[in-house]
Amino acid sequence: MSKAVRIGIVGYGNLGRGVEAALTKNPDLELAAVFTRRPATLAVRDASTPVLAMSELDSPRDDIDVLILCGGSKEDLPQQTPDLSARFCTVDSFDTHARIPEHFAAVDTAAQAGGTTAIISCGWDPGMFSINRAFGEALLPDGETYTFWGRGLSQGHSDAIRRVPGVAAGVQYTIPAQDAIDSVRKGERPVLSTRQKHTRECFVVLEEGADLQAVTEAIVTMPNYFADYDTQVRAISAEELARDHSAMPHGGFVIRSGTTSQGTSQVVEYSLALDSNPEFTASVLVAYARAAHRLNQQGQYGAKTVLDVAPGLLSPKSPEALRAELL
Repeated sequence: MSKAVRIGIVGYGNLGRGVEAALTKNPDLELAAVFTRRPATLAVRDASTPVLAMSELDSPRDDIDVLILCGGSKEDLPQQTPDLSARFCTVDSFDTHARIPEHFAAVDTAAQAGGTTAIISCGWDPGMFSINRAFGEALLPDGETYTFWGRGLSQGHSDAIRRVPGVAAGVQYTIPAQDAIDSVRKGERPVLSTRQKHTRECFVVLEEGADLQAVTEAIVTMPNYFADYDTQVRAISAEELARDHSAMPHGGFVIRSGTTSQGTSQVVEYSLALDSNPEFTASVLVAYARAAHRLNQQGQYGAKTVLDVAPGLLSPKSPEALRAELL
């Protein structure tokens, strides 16, 4: 058996804990260390796992093959991924769709210079949904693609509202419009605005003295997150947040509706129903960490996305086994 790929986790919130759990189900990968801003107080699942300060990453290390970056897309990853990709192979879940091209460019520059491989924007959207959008467009060129998210708790949007001044804690739910989904599934190919496809619902715990109206205005006008949606903001207590909003379900649909000849309709749908958004996202990150290591060994340096990575590179199975078992 080949030597296990050594993984470092950067950040130990919900996503970092999900990566830790996912690694236990992948025997060809092993957790080498957790890197955090709070090493003195952090308790991880396995007490034998080294818990180290972020400063331990300031220079190259020979005990890490791939870093999985588990910070937020609003502030952490735009700085962390280019910085760390200059010295390490990395995988991140950057999910601010409008800023992916500039994030890719910054990471690619760093990784090309450092001779590393960095796969950005892994998860389920961007990630698995991105692949299925590409499949749909390639297979049904005469058609329309529709993406619906939810109903579920969005990690990236929840992180964004928690960074609003006056917000002590909070979560955000994305809610798809059922009438829009039904129309698409019938092959009607409706023209839908962003606002017609989803609504967003935010539950916030306010800091003492914070003004709900000011917090609401900051949230509903936030570009790339809420400005294009009908968004409700509701203030609740910390007790209500812990009681009613501790689970992290999510899911959604990518639907391609098209025609292959006059009067011949084809509808292709990919869907997810997730009990835990962070744990599934973590599972995707772990699979792409395997791919990042393999690509780096092949000399394929620079930034990549899920659209650049062959599916076989995600699997622990050999190409021979994949051809025999899955084709």
